[in-house]
Amino acid sequence: MPTFASASSTLCAAFQATVARNPDKIAVRTVGNRTTLTYREWDEQVRSLAAGFAALGVGPGDRVALLMTNRPEFYPIDVALQHLGAIPFSVYNTCSPEQLNYLLTDSAATVVVCETQYAATVFASRDGARVEHVVCIDGAPEGTRTLDAVKARGLADFDFDSAWRAVRPDDTLTLIYTSGTTGSPKGVQLTHANMLAMVDGTERLVGATPDERMVSFLPSAHVADRWSGLYNLEVLGNQLTTVADRAEFAATLADARPTVFGAVPQVWQKLKGGIEAKVAEATGVKAALAKWALTVGRTASDARLDGRPVPAFLALQERLADALVLSKLRAAVGLADVRLALSGAAPIASDVLRFFNGVGIAASDAWGMSELSGMATMSPPGRVRLGTVGKIVPGNEIRIAEDGEVLVRGPIVMKGYLNKPEQTAEAIDADGWVHSGDIGALDADGFLTIVDRKKELIINAGGKNMSPSNIENWIKAFAPLIGQAVAIGDNRKYNVALIALDPDAAAAYADKAGVAADAAVLAKDPGIQQIVADAVAQANSKLSRVEQIKKFTIVPDFWQPGSEVLTPTMKLRRKPINARYAADIDDLYS
Repeated sequence: MPTFASASSTLCAAFQATVARNPDKIAVRTVGNRTTLTYREWDEQVRSLAAGFAALGVGPGDRVALLMTNRPEFYPIDVALQHLGAIPFSVYNTCSPEQLNYLLTDSAATVVVCETQYAATVFASRDGARVEHVVCIDGAPEGTRTLDAVKARGLADFDFDSAWRAVRPDDTLTLIYTSGTTGSPKGVQLTHANMLAMVDGTERLVGATPDERMVSFLPSAHVADRWSGLYNLEVLGNQLTTVADRAEFAATLADARPTVFGAVPQVWQKLKGGIEAKVAEATGVKAALAKWALTVGRTASDARLDGRPVPAFLALQERLADALVLSKLRAAVGLADVRLALSGAAPIASDVLRFFNGVGIAASDAWGMSELSGMATMSPPGRVRLGTVGKIVPGNEIRIAEDGEVLVRGPIVMKGYLNKPEQTAEAIDADGWVHSGDIGALDADGFLTIVDRKKELIINAGGKNMSPSNIENWIKAFAPLIGQAVAIGDNRKYNVALIALDPDAAAAYADKAGVAADAAVLAKDPGIQQIVADAVAQANSKLSRVEQIKKFTIVPDFWQPGSEVLTPTMKLRRKPINARYAADIDDLYS
């Protein structure tokens, strides 16, 4: 059966078809319709901006960095650049100048589009980069151009239609910078064909339609936001509500009433806490009724999820519980209309998903990676299997290698890493299979279970990918006294570190300070504690906010090569370290 995505060969063609179908439909909005953008208005801005950026010299293959919060202006800018055959890509707005400099240099970006609040970071990161123009969308700091000024440069005879019709399916659509275990971010090149295949799979697997309402609150530097928000919007013609200020998140859900909602585990955990808080506010009969309803809903839902029949009397109770309590709880958090609820980007506790299913929100886990254009596996509505991350999107293949690694092949597979042919060859084998770095298993019906993470990346509770070695190397750079640093934060709200002292440097310190050269004694020494604290603070100044170390502890041991914690070549043995110091790690999160 044809899909909207299969009817077009590029995102540009898909967008133009969507505009023709739904010219007066509101495409992008903010809470309370303070700002709205219809598809016709969006297209008008795209045409004006495309002419303006072309006059600045932006053309096919040119890279443009975008640094902004989730706001309506992003959509015309990105799509205008797409129509020129350029490659717009987003940058996390928590980037330090050093990190932004790497991205600008690696991408060879010629233009940066940013908000006023990030202009100073942009100018501090231009050394050695090819950036020729900085465009500011909400002001005019010195050295920048306004968005209106860009539009004004456009030539009246600019051939917009010829520009977008020249874009090819295998042209790069965007870059998604993802960190690797080496610490050096890699630019994942996704093509128009990649993303159309992803949207096509979304239509076919989960039944996405033009009637969906969605919310954009994840960073657009994350592939999930670009796929679920921007590209689905261009192809399907949905409606999107943007959240520039996280403080407005709850109000946005209530206002937007999304039908499709995807979030990282941390958000689901907060929503669960919000529902539990509302229930806790009840007293007397209302409290008893709420407790009864949650118990009934959970019992019935668990039975379905576990493949057990729901007795008729329990089903009757469930309908009553839903009418009296559960439907009101869903409405209170803005999820009354949700038909597809996904958690992704990091593992989520199954109990959290069971809780939401019990409330009447069929939440399920999904799995994907930037190299696979977004969510590679999802559960079809009505076929949630908790403990799995769903089935591969149609049109693609999935298999498990002999060592248990999950492999994927098909049109959602990236073009490759920018400027990194060797790493591309490591990620995609000669037969076209992407080696995910995750260990998994497939059941008889093709549902995937992720067993373990083969890679060493930290993926925090917010879904942000971070290279532990990058964090660790910054810490060690500022204090020779530090022999080893271990960054920890997988599926946690913030990062912590274990610090092991360098035996030789520690001995020299002990001799000078007149204290025993004993690791346990030195770990508690105030002078050493201060040195390490200063090093962590300096490292944090070089890291983005989410990468920064919030707490640390100095272990009471010297780590030796060839031990249970270090290989003979001084590489960290992370799992044994986590096991050995589990109590210390728990203390850092208490």
